[in-house]
Amino acid sequence: MLSTSGLEYIYDSNTHLRFPDTRFERGDHGLIIGKSGSGKSTLLHLICGLRRIQKGSIHINATDIARLSEAELDHFRGQHIGIIFQQSHFIKALTVSENLRLAQHLAGFHIDQDRIAMILERLDISDKAGKKPQLLSVGEQQRASIARALINRPNVLLADEPTSALDDENCLKVVELLENQAREDDITLIIVTHDNRLKSHFKQTVSLG
Repeated sequence: MLSTSGLEYIYDSNTHLRFPDTRFERGDHGLIIGKSGSGKSTLLHLICGLRRIQKGSIHINATDIARLSEAELDHFRGQHIGIIFQQSHFIKALTVSENLRLAQHLAGFHIDQDRIAMILERLDISDKAGKKPQLLSVGEQQRASIARALINRPNVLLADEPTSALDDENCLKVVELLENQAREDDITLIIVTHDNRLKSHFKQTVSLG
């Protein structure tokens, strides 16, 4: 489903990152965990194709993403990978629903308004469909980000530090929310974090640094 092998990334003579080999099957839920500077964000960006692979390989659904052109990689990402960044990135001029429609369009899918309504209902923000993202609370924006990451039924859902600013109670709620949503569509969920509170919650853990 998703595997990495022999991955290395060099920024300069002082920063040469080597990553352990990983393998996640369809429907697995796991962590990539490490302290600041361990290469978590770099590995996340390599997996989702936001950085080009320098050495090693990443396979998603048997596709070697290093062999894809930039245009092919953009298309592949839109169809197979959902990403939840630390900071929400929406088109501010568009409503939440319009942002989801745009995500479908850019991935080459037909606009599926029923899918949009269902995802927003699942995440309990259906009443925010016609709102601009910047008018939502932080928690609502996070749920809208999850909706956008899920809208195209990705094979892999990547979440970047989703709990770092949360207290224990809300940390658990967000993890359960992500797991429940991933389970609904049988998606491989990978949380990239330095939050050690999550280690006891996941059996499959990749430690960096």
